[in-house]
Amino acid sequence: MSKRDFYEILGVSKSASADEIKKAYRKVAMQYHPDRNPGDKAAEEKFKEAAEAYEILSDTDKKAKYDRFGHQAFGPGTGGGGYSGGGMDMNDIFSQFGDVFGDDMFGGFFGGGQNRSRGGAKARGQRGSNLRIKLKLNFEEIANGVNKQVKVKKHVLCSTCGGNGAKDKSSIQNCGTCKGSGQVKKVTNTFLGQMQTVNTCPTCNGEGSTVTAKCTACKGEGRVYGEETISIDIPAGVQDGMQLSMSGKGNAGERGGTSGDLIIMIEEEPHESLHREGLNVSFDLYITIPDAIFGTNVEVPTIDGRAKIKIPAGTQSGKIFRLKGKGFPEVQGYAKGDQLIHVNIWTPQEVSEEEKIALNKMQESENFKPKPIKGDKSFYDKVKEAFK
Repeated sequence: MSKRDFYEILGVSKSASADEIKKAYRKVAMQYHPDRNPGDKAAEEKFKEAAEAYEILSDTDKKAKYDRFGHQAFGPGTGGGGYSGGGMDMNDIFSQFGDVFGDDMFGGFFGGGQNRSRGGAKARGQRGSNLRIKLKLNFEEIANGVNKQVKVKKHVLCSTCGGNGAKDKSSIQNCGTCKGSGQVKKVTNTFLGQMQTVNTCPTCNGEGSTVTAKCTACKGEGRVYGEETISIDIPAGVQDGMQLSMSGKGNAGERGGTSGDLIIMIEEEPHESLHREGLNVSFDLYITIPDAIFGTNVEVPTIDGRAKIKIPAGTQSGKIFRLKGKGFPEVQGYAKGDQLIHVNIWTPQEVSEEEKIALNKMQESENFKPKPIKGDKSFYDKVKEAFK
């Protein structure tokens, strides 16, 4: 079953601001929240569907990727960094997006804060920031896809404490205020009866535990500045300026918090003789006047080597030859471009006296006077036709 459009799920347009997207998600989440629809599997699926949509549209980089390629942007072979794709459970949703709902949004009237208890204590620590790197690729790597091993300097998990920021296991204790739940409950008597609200514990900030003695290696942060070698799979057909995302490969979070994402910006290295034009590549071939008259066989460079082509006798300057399938593949698609060879007849800048005599004789010949055939396509028409 194909996925619904994320904008359609949240009921917003592509031009919606971040605040509008957040408000729309909150509205849909309230409508289909499990505490408001107990036992309703259809509502639960819509709740998860909205969370998946918000996961992408609330992230600037993922949103841009989705706007360009749709759901295919996060399919296999895109370098990771996709969305949960239906794998999100309730704990994931409440852990990641609980701040959108508000601490006591469903308290009292809708299940006494059960929504928060599903996820237990708030995830420890603070999420790490995203990292951006530039990755240069040559034409061959772009055409075939490539795996790159890249050394990235960033915050990595502290190996001494394992990321929890504590000196040792005994230095981590359950929070005395919330007893490890990460939440504090308050019951208030109202004219409608008792109302229960659930709020984040102010002592542990929702983590459910406190550190009594900090790790000396990371000074309690749970991370240190270091280097990591990351394996990056680049799909075939990427373009200059395109961004790929790898989830969890950014800076490590503080005190066990989740890691940020790694954003990879693609840079194309210029080719020595080929030029990229969308999925097609072009090459300017220069031939001599005799070769144009008598015809010849020549070798031309391609993305993956060299190819022989035949230049027929009487070839005119501006002629475009096409090598089918010698261009770039479409990212996440089946189309493939061609190589276009633009023929240019080389005119000598200087000639000898003997050559001048020979050329003057040819100039007097009727055979050397331009006689374009009616209906011959102009250079503009040839180029336009070649790029259809």
